[in-house]
Amino acid sequence: MNHYPPTSGSHNINRRSFLAAATAAGLAAIAPRGAASETTGENRSEMQKEILTGNGEWTYRIATGWGALRAGTEFGGTHGAVAQDDAGHIYVSTQSETGVLVYTPEGALLKTIAGDYPEVHSMVHANENGVEYFYCTVQKGTPKENWLFIKMKTDGTVVQKITAPSEAGFKSANEWRLTAAVPAPDGSIFIANGYGDSRIFRFDAKGNFKASYAGKGHDEGQFDCSHGLAVDARYDQPLLLICDRENRRLCHFDFDGKYVRTVTQHLRRPCQVSFHQDYAVVSELEGRTTILDRDNVPVAFLGDNPRKDQWAKYDVAPAAIVPASFSAAHGCFIDKEANIYVSDWNRTGRVTKLTRIRA
Repeated sequence: MNHYPPTSGSHNINRRSFLAAATAAGLAAIAPRGAASETTGENRSEMQKEILTGNGEWTYRIATGWGALRAGTEFGGTHGAVAQDDAGHIYVSTQSETGVLVYTPEGALLKTIAGDYPEVHSMVHANENGVEYFYCTVQKGTPKENWLFIKMKTDGTVVQKITAPSEAGFKSANEWRLTAAVPAPDGSIFIANGYGDSRIFRFDAKGNFKASYAGKGHDEGQFDCSHGLAVDARYDQPLLLICDRENRRLCHFDFDGKYVRTVTQHLRRPCQVSFHQDYAVVSELEGRTTILDRDNVPVAFLGDNPRKDQWAKYDVAPAAIVPASFSAAHGCFIDKEANIYVSDWNRTGRVTKLTRIRA
């Protein structure tokens, strides 16, 4: 039996909140190229051109202008994640007091949530007994709360927090620099200290510390920035999939904290993973998003940026990045129709929707 693959509170948008967001430190509008108060005929023609990326059955059309905000409106850097609730709304986290943006699948902004937690780095959706939650890691929160895990409802109501566990042996607050969190099948919570010592921490459903695993290094079973976590349910035995970013690989662990294997190597600094059936979508900080099959073999490269000078560059202007390329793919999510949403690690904010082209 093949258990795993072979090695290879909300705020409605109104004039007041828009103006407040526009003055927040950070981000320029996530807008289509050439966005202005008036669109010329030339710009309309350019925007209507079909822009494609990918290959074969994984060919995608760029949804030009998806998520565009009113000209002059600013929200904050997109060093975060993308997620979706059961109603189909898309959530994009930012680095500003705006918090998390909530969109329709078509790209219309509905509201913002979690304004008290302006730097949500990761978001994973879960439905527990009919109640929806996001499991999130936060870099910057309130003045007294930074670098913490929060579990919140889809309206931004926080129901649980986890801070650095005393059992971890940390000597300073700066050693707890979490990057990802996921709920396990048994209700446990796994948290990656990716920007810290790269350990994986396990807590029970109530937030009690249970164990920590692995740590920083380059050998099998170690990580150099355990940046992203996901529950990989593509096989008979569900496993924890870790984006080992600076070692440029993906690794499987079981839920007892045992290293299983390295499943994919030679990636471009993988950040986050999202699943669609037997396929995995991986955002890579060095200008690309990759689709892997069940054996974790690449079947498509999306937004592969030929300009290496733009790879992993936080300050590159979105207007300088061609629509079919990524500069620093950080957050990613694939929906039930296999449409993909990617947020670049970008100072002025960049979010792209890729619409799958059906044969």
